Amino acid sequence: MLAVIGHATRRIRILGVTPYLTTSWVARAAKNLVMDLEDVGNRARFLIRDRDGKFPGLFDAVFKDAGIEIVLSGVQCRE
Repeated sequence: MLAVIGHATRRIRILGVTPYLTTSWVARAAKNLVMDLEDVGNRARFLIRDRDGKFPGLFDAVFKDAGIEIVLSGVQCRE
C-alpha cells in the first residue's frame, strides 16, 4: 500500500494497493497524486519519504516538476 498524509489536514490519501510493488507502479501513483492535488487546488510544498529502493528517480522527478521539494527521512540508527 502506498499512502500519503497531509500534514495540515491529517487527511490520508491511499494511492493504491498492489501485491507486486514495482518502481513503475510507484512512479505512476506519484503522477496520479500530483494530478489529483492540482485538480482540487491543493498545493503541497514538501514530500517526506523514506529511502526505500522502490522510489525511483522518476518518482522524485514527478514531484520536483510540480514544485514539491523531496525530503528524505533519516537513516536508521542502531545502538
